[in-house]
Amino acid sequence: MSEDTPIEPGSLLPADIDALARKVVEANAAIGRKIALAESCTGGLVAAAITEIPGSSAVLDRGFVTYSNEAKMESLGVPLDIIETFGAVSIACVWAMAEGALKHSHADVAVAISGVAGPDGGSKLKPVGTVVFARATRGDGAKPEGELKLFADMNRAEVRRQAALCALELLLP
Repeated sequence: MSEDTPIEPGSLLPADIDALARKVVEANAAIGRKIALAESCTGGLVAAAITEIPGSSAVLDRGFVTYSNEAKMESLGVPLDIIETFGAVSIACVWAMAEGALKHSHADVAVAISGVAGPDGGSKLKPVGTVVFARATRGDGAKPEGELKLFADMNRAEVRRQAALCALELLLP
């Protein structure tokens, strides 16, 4: 963790994550919106950030930590052909994860995250620091939104921190 991301006294997480999680909880509570998470490379970090905030029970329906491909398939219904064709770190996979999180929850919006945090596991096509995100919203008939980010030249902790911040941004109304 860099020096510019201090942990506030009484908080489990860095100040930037804590502050953004507070905004997510307050903004979603204000409109009565429930959220769900499908996390892979962040390993529950986004859900942990949200649950650090008092009042989060009014907002967070549930979180799925689906680190393995089997977990993605079993818990979220991600089709094997998506994982075999595109890989777990793909827009197609996180779209399916976000849709699965909505299907298996009572949430109004779901965000999914999958990536290569490192230091191993990267490839020429998907180097360490590659993280994909998707957001799906219930009931509006819209397809999930997806995004790929490359957090280059960062260590594992910083890739995960940046991914958590991006996921929290996607949870803002």
